[in-house]
Amino acid sequence: MKTHFSFKEIKELLPYDFPFLLIDKVIEIVRDKRIICIKNVTGNEIYFLGHFKEEAVMPGVLIIEALAQAALFLIKQNQNKKKDRYLLGSINKMHFFKPVLPGDQMVIEAKIIKVLGNSALVTGYVTVDKEIVVRGDLIFARIKSK
Repeated sequence: MKTHFSFKEIKELLPYDFPFLLIDKVIEIVRDKRIICIKNVTGNEIYFLGHFKEEAVMPGVLIIEALAQAALFLIKQNQNKKKDRYLLGSINKMHFFKPVLPGDQMVIEAKIIKVLGNSALVTGYVTVDKEIVVRGDLIFARIKSK
């Protein structure tokens, strides 16, 4: 199984485009288990225009979105029906420890804990310079394709 994916390959699988695709590359994937992705945070990203004017900070909701996209990529790699859609159903025990700033490189790791029917429980965390900045759990619901 392939273990590294480029930005172009990620775009082919995930249903996002600019400015919402928040994964730059996949550096490791273990089928049915875990994924490690990279997001390079630059000062040119549109959300820094207003969050915050005095000191740019990546919005927490977008850090969670990056974690969710990494998890979704992992889930979709494990599914035979890649056209099925997955929606984020729940965000649990999400904790923020440190802000993410322009110039940071986020390393995003997500692990599948359990798949039950049409839902998947994923746990994950985001690090910058090997320090955890965000950690928590996500639940996804599968919407079957027609």
